[in-house]
Amino acid sequence: MGKEKKWVLKGAADPELVSRLSAELGVDPVLGELLVRRGIRSFAEARQFFRPSLSDLHDPFLMKDMDVAVERLHRAVSGGEKILVYGDYDVDGTTAVALVYSFLKTRTQKVDFYIPDRYDEGYGVSYKGIDWAAENGFTLIITLDCGIKANGKVEYATAKGVDMIICDHHLPEESIPAAVAVLDPKREDCGYPYDDLSGCGVGFKLVQAYAQSYGIPFESIIPLLDLLVVSIASDLVSVTGENRVLAYYGLHQLNTSPRHGLRAMISISTPTTDPEHVTIDDIVFKIGPRINAAGRMESGRIAVELLTAEDDESAMRLGNEINEYNNNRKNIDKEITMEALEMVNSGNCLSAGNATIVYNPSWHKGVVGIVASRLVEAFYRPTVVFTKSNGMVTGSARSVHGFDLYEAIESCSDLLENFGGHLYAAGLTLREENLPEFCRRLEAHIEGKIKPVQLTPVLNVDAKLNFSQITPKFCRILKQFQPFGPGNSAPVFLTENVYDNGNGRKVGSDGGHLKLELIQESQYAQHISAIAFNMSEYYSYIKAGNPVDICYSIVENYYRGIANLQLRVKDIREREEII
Repeated sequence: MGKEKKWVLKGAADPELVSRLSAELGVDPVLGELLVRRGIRSFAEARQFFRPSLSDLHDPFLMKDMDVAVERLHRAVSGGEKILVYGDYDVDGTTAVALVYSFLKTRTQKVDFYIPDRYDEGYGVSYKGIDWAAENGFTLIITLDCGIKANGKVEYATAKGVDMIICDHHLPEESIPAAVAVLDPKREDCGYPYDDLSGCGVGFKLVQAYAQSYGIPFESIIPLLDLLVVSIASDLVSVTGENRVLAYYGLHQLNTSPRHGLRAMISISTPTTDPEHVTIDDIVFKIGPRINAAGRMESGRIAVELLTAEDDESAMRLGNEINEYNNNRKNIDKEITMEALEMVNSGNCLSAGNATIVYNPSWHKGVVGIVASRLVEAFYRPTVVFTKSNGMVTGSARSVHGFDLYEAIESCSDLLENFGGHLYAAGLTLREENLPEFCRRLEAHIEGKIKPVQLTPVLNVDAKLNFSQITPKFCRILKQFQPFGPGNSAPVFLTENVYDNGNGRKVGSDGGHLKLELIQESQYAQHISAIAFNMSEYYSYIKAGNPVDICYSIVENYYRGIANLQLRVKDIREREEII
């Protein structure tokens, strides 16, 4: 059980606008308010939101260097040059490589892909990868989801006669690598209208631009969108603007005719879900972690082999192999999490003050990021989990809402061999002798910057709702707000004074979850199914017939073609009875 959350009800949107929009659309004012909060002011804007269109995608040539990238790629394809598609070992990187590689395979046979080894080469472009490319006669490398900081590596490749096109979405440093072309919507000198594409999204824009230039129908690249939605969901980029359009059509592709590898992953990871009703949540919690597990436990190359498999049989074989990696990952991560929790609780850690810092040289490098996230859930402090790899101390850091952990780590950069990341997550490497000083300085930096309010988890609530408002029409319109994700989060509702109807029970292999049938006082006619993950500590209180307040999102579960409405409970609060 994590730290108790503070419930914060969002402030009311402009009531006049909410009233007008709700009347125009004929919807519950609660839904009108949700739309206004999303920046929607008119019927036309609402229609565009509810009906995303591929015609709303931006012209890829608005991205700086796109013209140069397309010209160089075409020269390689038409001239029979060997092209190497190179990407990171996580979901975004492997889906991006699979997308660009799949497209190029239809234009040339002289194409291969390369995924660096997480343990031997580390993140991003490696000298080993460039050497392999040069030794095997590749004259063009396309990097995906990495490369924006690879200035020295680009020079090294150029000296070996290898050109590079960089496709990345991370923040660049002051100097841009001297590659043939650098596609990154976060470049300051790039005027592209949408800068939160995933790495796979940047790869798709390159493919779109190439198709546009050489008479390839746009319809022929739509099948690539199943890969792109997996990257958008897994990499937690915003599901707004162009990403919303790409995710919407990507989900459609994933649900109607997914590629062999993703069909295998769906059947392995979501056996109780109808294959035509795969959601963003299914990607985030089931499909994405399995694809990630390949790079964590073995090699990201296997993930690309799965995603480019040409028949169901090989896809299932690779899918089962990856699923086994994921099972091993879960066991290891559970074991290490328990050890880390014990370290903190017993005071046998490097820090348990403003930051949680733990270190064990024998921990598996592939899961320290997951363990850091679990410790944030438990203690709600900025967290760093360290292990040892190749003679260096290496770690993953995770933050709490509103605190810039990347800046905190950057303040200790003179003690680090390398580091990278963003506001809430980072990776870092240092010499073991620098570890005590790093911990001291990080702790001091955090103490000077963090506000007490940031050390309490907040659950933002969109609106209070009575069960009587949860009508079929309400749910039908709410469903059209999907796909959900950052920037368009699934709304969280608060309903007060609810009871279980007596059928509530503990579920899950260890009885850690609650399955409830809830009724709201004064509205006994309606009871609604609910699932509360990891909240079994409330079982006795609820089973005794006591009232609670709940925060939840509304989901639809499909089983054997039948849709069932369910509340996914985010938090429970025992209700103070007013006498």
